Amino acid sequence: MVATISEETKVRDEIVDVGKSLFDRGLTAGSTGNISVRLSDGRMLMTPTNASLGGLDPARLSLFSADGIHESGDRPTKEAFLHQCMYCGKDGRRAVVHLHSTYSVAASVLKKVDHRDVLPPLTAYYVMRVGALPLVPYFPPGDQALAAAVGAAAADHHAVLMANHGPVVAGKTLTDAQYATEELEETAKLFLLLQNHEIRPLTEEQRSALIDPSK
Repeated sequence: MVATISEETKVRDEIVDVGKSLFDRGLTAGSTGNISVRLSDGRMLMTPTNASLGGLDPARLSLFSADGIHESGDRPTKEAFLHQCMYCGKDGRRAVVHLHSTYSVAASVLKKVDHRDVLPPLTAYYVMRVGALPLVPYFPPGDQALAAAVGAAAADHHAVLMANHGPVVAGKTLTDAQYATEELEETAKLFLLLQNHEIRPLTEEQRSALIDPSK
C-alpha cells in the first residue's frame, strides 16, 4: 500500500501538534525527545536532530524508507534506531514517543528498582496504558548495544525505560503512544512522591483483570 499525500500531510501536522503539546507542558526540554510515525506504506516520519519538539516544521521532518534509509528532510536524530527497534513488536505499532521527561528519568536512576518492571501498578490507567515496564541497562546515546537491548525488551513490551536516559513508548496510533508516555510520567511522579511511605498498589488479581477484562 502506498501512503497518500493527504495521509503524509496529516501525519506531519499531527507530529508537530503532539510535539508542541509535550513541550508546552514541560514533558520535554531543549532539543530532547523525538517522535516517529510509520505510514501505511512502511515509510517512517521522525523528528530530526537538534530540533525542539516545541517548534517543529512539518516540511523538515526526517523521512525514512520502509527499509530504514533516510530519504529526505533534515538530518535524522542519532536515536532513530530506538524507534526502529520499537516497531519490531507484534501488536501493530504505528507510532513511537521518546522523552527525557523528569520523573521517568528520575525513576530510571534509582538503584533499588525491579529491572523487570520498574513501577508498581499504582493506578488502573497505568496498567491499561503501559503494563509492565522493563529497565534497559545504561549505554551511551547512539551506542548500537542500546539498540540490541531495547529491541530485546520491545519484543514483549510496548514501553521501555532506559537507565539514566528515559522512556521510549510505542502505540497503535500517535495518540496511544502519547497518552501512554504521559501516564508513565505521572506514575513515575507518584512513585517518587510515595518513596518512604507504605503503599497499596493494585493486587495481582486486580492487575490481571485490567490486562484481560474477561477474567
